[in-house]
Amino acid sequence: MKKTIYIFSDGELHRKDNTLCFEKEKEKRYIPIEDTGEIMAFGEININKRLLEFLSQKEILLHYFNHYGYYMGTFYPREHLNSGFMILKQAEHYMDQTLRLKIAIEYIRGGGKNIRQVLKYYQGRGRYVGDKLEAIEKLLLDIDQQQDIPSLMAVEGNIRSWYYKGFDDIICDTNFVFEERSRRPPKNFLNTLISFGNSIMYSICLSEIYKTHLDPRIGYLHATNFRRFSLNLDVSEIFKPILIDRTIFSLLARKMITAKDFDRDANGVLLKEKGKKCFIHALEEKLKTTINHRDLGRPVSYRRLIRLELYKLEKHLMGEKTYTPFIARW
Repeated sequence: MKKTIYIFSDGELHRKDNTLCFEKEKEKRYIPIEDTGEIMAFGEININKRLLEFLSQKEILLHYFNHYGYYMGTFYPREHLNSGFMILKQAEHYMDQTLRLKIAIEYIRGGGKNIRQVLKYYQGRGRYVGDKLEAIEKLLLDIDQQQDIPSLMAVEGNIRSWYYKGFDDIICDTNFVFEERSRRPPKNFLNTLISFGNSIMYSICLSEIYKTHLDPRIGYLHATNFRRFSLNLDVSEIFKPILIDRTIFSLLARKMITAKDFDRDANGVLLKEKGKKCFIHALEEKLKTTINHRDLGRPVSYRRLIRLELYKLEKHLMGEKTYTPFIARW
């Protein structure tokens, strides 16, 4: 499988013959183009039209993040698999509120049940999260009763509220107290990790969408409006608990990320470069991890699972098979 290239330094990224070259000061780093699946740039990088043409030709996405690790945007090459038929089917299922709600419900169900699985995992390891699990179990029963997207989102918000109450019980570290969910800027260390991880997750899902016939601008849970992309946000709901949150819990439990990996300034809390690299390395290892796929009967990596989730949506839109979300089994 092709690699994700992460660039943290400031410099210039350009085409050199038939490969990529990143230059910073007097140092040059060559990046084999055929091994590159996507690029995530956290540093200030200079690019030119020739590079963008090359990336487009090789079907490589370039994701930009700012100094704080917030997602800024993506160079999304011309869709090589774009299908007019699929776009019409996506639009049809979005415009029909009944069809849209059916898909959105499955995203909330998938995310909610994976949240439940994470809590059960830590309950089995002695963490006191029983009251949170009980509340979430009841909320999961309410999902099918919702008649519109706003009420469905309200149920999702309540599930996450109970879930976040369990973070302190799982982490057990006074330096990483949850307090409340805060974004742009996050107000504490834990919220900074969550926001950083979610930004990476959204980008990974966007890259996987590019490899399908789906258009990322048409989502179902998150409204399709002036936002550039929304389908990747939908798909991320299923995978954030089992990939991002569990990576956070693991890193903090092993003290691989500590309070020393953060800075504070007037705009909030910043994860230092060392912390970002540590998080990304752990997440990449998680994405490579394989599980035995119940339907396929063979091992599948977590990254591949994201693509399979998109293929299932394609089949649903074409009327071949009703979409059901991936639920983790541990």
